[in-house]
Amino acid sequence: MEFVSDPPVWMKIQKMKQRVRWQEPIIVKRGIDQTQLVIDDGQEDQPEYSFLVIGDSGSSAHQEHHPQRKIAELMLQHRDDCRFVLHTGDVVYLVGSSEYYYTNFIEPYREFLVNGQNPQTIKYDRMLFNQPFLPVPGNHDYYDLPLVYGLLAQTALPLRRLFGSQFDFDAGLHGSFQGQGYAKAFLDYLLDIDNREQLEKHLDRYYNANSQTGRCLRYQPKEFTRLPNRYYSFRSGGIDFFALDSNTFNFPLPLSKDAEGEANRRILEKRRAEARRQQQEILQTMNSLNCDRPEEAERVDDLRTKLEQLEEIEKDVDKHLNARGEVTIDWEQLNWLQERLIESWYTDSVRGRIIYLHHPPYVTEETKWYQSQTLAVRDRLREVLDEVAKAVGNLAGDRPLVDLVLTGHAHCLEYLRTMNTGYADSHINWIICGGSGYSLRRQREEGLEITEQLENSPGKGVRTVARSLLFIGRSGQGYHKRRPYSFLRVDVRSGTPPKFLIRPFVAERYQQQWHETQVKPFEI
Repeated sequence: MEFVSDPPVWMKIQKMKQRVRWQEPIIVKRGIDQTQLVIDDGQEDQPEYSFLVIGDSGSSAHQEHHPQRKIAELMLQHRDDCRFVLHTGDVVYLVGSSEYYYTNFIEPYREFLVNGQNPQTIKYDRMLFNQPFLPVPGNHDYYDLPLVYGLLAQTALPLRRLFGSQFDFDAGLHGSFQGQGYAKAFLDYLLDIDNREQLEKHLDRYYNANSQTGRCLRYQPKEFTRLPNRYYSFRSGGIDFFALDSNTFNFPLPLSKDAEGEANRRILEKRRAEARRQQQEILQTMNSLNCDRPEEAERVDDLRTKLEQLEEIEKDVDKHLNARGEVTIDWEQLNWLQERLIESWYTDSVRGRIIYLHHPPYVTEETKWYQSQTLAVRDRLREVLDEVAKAVGNLAGDRPLVDLVLTGHAHCLEYLRTMNTGYADSHINWIICGGSGYSLRRQREEGLEITEQLENSPGKGVRTVARSLLFIGRSGQGYHKRRPYSFLRVDVRSGTPPKFLIRPFVAERYQQQWHETQVKPFEI
């Protein structure tokens, strides 16, 4: 039995639709677009503004220190200068459980919440934000925990130690219930309103903003801070933002049944066996350590990090090996993105476009760059952008179709730029912000350039499709190990196309002390 399970794609889609009462007659009759919101924060919409970006943050204390809280404290220095906060997913580890929202979200970000001076009184499904907090779901926000493991996790300390790090990964009695924890925390959970009259009043009160696509949700800090859906869009300063749920289009295609497919299957099976072997070794080592000793506490954290990496590798391999028949892909969401991008390009008042999602299509972090989910998301976005390019034609000129793509999932801060990929995702800026509180990862040893095999050129013909220009992640060994946790401030400039000043902020854990590290801002 798997320790954590990832619900099938069809179930994620179905459950989330039920929770927001997707396109029910009472909603359709009012002409409401459930994928759009308008930020009504009382500020004049200006072309120059700033926003913050965090991701993969949702942990509690790491033994004697708390990286997520440290990053939140640094963010507070910029809060009043920034219009909103974007979160690239994995809001609560390990399994998106509602029982961990207090320790892993509410308490660390208390100053961003209404009544944050008394965080213990805030219920996870009643949170109100002082300024817009706009997340997308990560894979951990969807994970579930089999009941038998949940029960074991609540038993005596000897049993917890016996099962090693897995039960110390913020795993309580249950999991997310197919993303229900995330939905109740951040979405407008219309399913809870069972009275028709109350639902009508709710829709009239909170879905009274106007957009090009009809009525939509009005997001009001301190008053109503819910999202209309798991994916959505909004406009700020002439820039269209598209928030995606990549958990429903990251499933790899089945392996082919020819000789090449069988060779790939053997490689994957070998990779899975090695990951399982290393996990057993780590569990044995962890059971010999004492977390009450400071010199051993951070080593336990390091081993937990490695164990979680290996579990992710195993899960990714299983997902690829178990792909059978026709794979479920969330074409409804991808078609929505395609249509809205085309519409955005044909709207004169729009000067730029930003996409943010959890899974990065391009990355050089050591465990994610080769994963099947990474390649699947890359291929699906390419399909969308290729169709947009056909529809937009010469309107884009020499500009990329999207000005900036923000992601998480890889536990690092990385800036990449695509080259001529042969597709419409060429010459785009990609930034991964996934190092805001959970375990950090290293950069791969294979180099800074990401290459692909050219089609119809087996064994030869390789194209460089992207290059890493900045990577901030775990480095060093032993006592000299460095753990640089991070977030971003993005300053949006006026003009068309827009320019962005990217300002990384880093709090580094080194030799059991915190150090604020200066990283030079860069413009894209």
